[in-house]
Amino acid sequence: MSDVKRSINGRLLGLDHGLARIGVAVSDPTGFVARILAIIERKSKREDFEKINRLAEQNSVIAFVIGLPNDLDAPEGKFTQADKVRNWVTAFTETTTLPIILWDEHMTTVDASEIAHQQGRKLRAHVDDLAARMMLQSYLDAVRDGLAEPPPKPPTTDPEEP
Repeated sequence: MSDVKRSINGRLLGLDHGLARIGVAVSDPTGFVARILAIIERKSKREDFEKINRLAEQNSVIAFVIGLPNDLDAPEGKFTQADKVRNWVTAFTETTTLPIILWDEHMTTVDASEIAHQQGRKLRAHVDDLAARMMLQSYLDAVRDGLAEPPPKPPTTDPEEP
C-alpha cells in the first residue's frame, strides 16, 4: 500500500457475530471514530438481518464491516467459528446491496471484557457492543493509516451518476 492516507466518506456499521448475540457499532460520517450502537439478541437469520438492515438505514451507513474470528490453531478440515461467520455473511449478502468487508476480530472480545471491567460494567454484562466497536475502530484506523482499502462505493440508483 502507498503512503497516501485514505478516507471514508460515510458511516460504517460494524458487526460482531456471536451465537447468542450480535454486537453493533457505527462510525461517524468521516470514518474517524466508532461508537457502540446496540446488542441484538439472536432470534432467526431473517429477524436478525431485518434488524441489522433497519439499523443500517436509520444510520445512513454505506457499508458493513463484519468481524471474522482468527482460527489459526484450528486443525485443518475442522469447521470453525470463522466458517460459521462466513456462512452467515453469505446468507446476509442476499438481504443487502451494501458492500460487506470481513475484518479480523482477533482478541476483540477479550479486550472488550477488560474495557468493560475498567468501565465498571457488571462482571456478567455482555460485551458484544464493545467488541464490535473495537473491531470497527481497528478497521477505521487501518484505512486511515493506509493499511486497508476503504469500502467500495455502494451501487447507485441515480441514473445521472457514472
